[in-house]
Amino acid sequence: MLHLPLSAVAPDPSAIGRAAALLEQGSIAAIPTDTLYGLAANPFDGTAVARLFTVKDRAKERALPLVAASRAQVEAALGALSPLASRLADAFWPGPLTLIVSAPPTLAPEVTGGSGTVAVRVPDHAATRALCDACGWPLTATSANRSGAPSTADPAVVERTLGALIDVLVDAGRTPGGPPSTIVDVTDSEPRLVRAGATPWDAVLTASRLE
Repeated sequence: MLHLPLSAVAPDPSAIGRAAALLEQGSIAAIPTDTLYGLAANPFDGTAVARLFTVKDRAKERALPLVAASRAQVEAALGALSPLASRLADAFWPGPLTLIVSAPPTLAPEVTGGSGTVAVRVPDHAATRALCDACGWPLTATSANRSGAPSTADPAVVERTLGALIDVLVDAGRTPGGPPSTIVDVTDSEPRLVRAGATPWDAVLTASRLE
């Protein structure tokens, strides 16, 4: 496993470039986010996604969430956001709000878990966004742990538990931790809460009604 330490605030472009090059080749990386560490792979590469499921020991029917560099990258990779999704993205990105949107057919089928939708957000973490930007597409960001084990904000725990199974650890130190992102389904005209989390639901409802 390649261990790449970098700053969470001003990540070294050369380290980001090395990690991005490996992800482009189908590697699996542990990456920081504004909540916990996640497992990153190219969601358009079916072989890489299948390997991620093996590393995680994750049930095939469970979809994988994505992180992206920006709203522009989300729309370029997944399609234009609806007016509702746009309002919420403008209000809460970058930050811990995940939006469930329609999935394009170009995604590896396992990413959607057969649902036809995909969960995506822009995290408030410079290293995560820089890595997605360097890759040119969103990355998977399921929590960096084996299924059933605790998720973690500590890269040392990631290295100890998954170091033999992954290719790269992008180590920006401890992440903020706390509750996970709030997940909201925006595939209809009204938002639907899927998982309560760091972004308050009442704030989501307020923002969804702003024109």
